[in-house]
Amino acid sequence: MDIAIAVILILVGVFFFLVEFFLVPGISIAGIAGFLFVGAGIYYSYSQLGTTAGNISIAGSVVLLAVAVWIFLRHKTLERIGLKAKIDSNIGTVEELDIKVGDRGIALSRLAPMGKVKVKGQTVEAKSEDEFIDEGTPISVKEVFKTNVLVERIFENSNNEHA
Repeated sequence: MDIAIAVILILVGVFFFLVEFFLVPGISIAGIAGFLFVGAGIYYSYSQLGTTAGNISIAGSVVLLAVAVWIFLRHKTLERIGLKAKIDSNIGTVEELDIKVGDRGIALSRLAPMGKVKVKGQTVEAKSEDEFIDEGTPISVKEVFKTNVLVERIFENSNNEHA
């Protein structure tokens, strides 16, 4: 009966370790529980069955865990429970929209400092260099990046110069 208790504790611990390794990433309750159960099984072996049984339980725990991980990986168990969705989309770039420095548009949302602008009929992500730009304000493209543009406010009354 004493051997059965030690074996059950170790088996439950190995199960929790497998859950930790393959289902719950990071250090979680499953990993802590696995450590505690295996430790309790080994401690029980040493205290109730003797030093030889304790040493065997340590070696057996390591071998059992290694074999369980190998079987889990070998039989492609993860592929059966894993997601199979394939993502084949990509993010469009501003360069594809033919937006150039000097193009004019309007702010669709407040740029504080990031927001949306409409340039040449296209809505793109934009940022202002050093000021907040309110929604509906005319803007001019100052620089074009791969995924967004740098814009500045157009001051209508001063011929595109800063006030």
